[in-house]
Amino acid sequence: MEIFVFARFHARAGQDEALAVLMREQLQPVRAEPGCLRIDAFRSTRDPSLFFFHSRWVDEAAFDTHADLPHTVRFLKQVQQLIDHPLDIARVRQLESWAS
Repeated sequence: MEIFVFARFHARAGQDEALAVLMREQLQPVRAEPGCLRIDAFRSTRDPSLFFFHSRWVDEAAFDTHADLPHTVRFLKQVQQLIDHPLDIARVRQLESWAS
């Protein structure tokens, strides 16, 4: 069953651009993963230090595989140095679809 993942990142003071670069660099390798249906990165229009990933996966197993890949492990180590909070990642399922 398809899942969606929301990840929130708030940059430490002075780390906004470093976080933006790191997130952009992650997009291409994740998009190449067979279980990834989509991933996009976002920056808040009201708080330039606030960023998000929104991704869509074929199933939970695909996301579990993603979490163990070298580029993901490397990203998580690097991002924790740039954010001012513990990791904030939620796996969710859609309550209803547009077709409903």
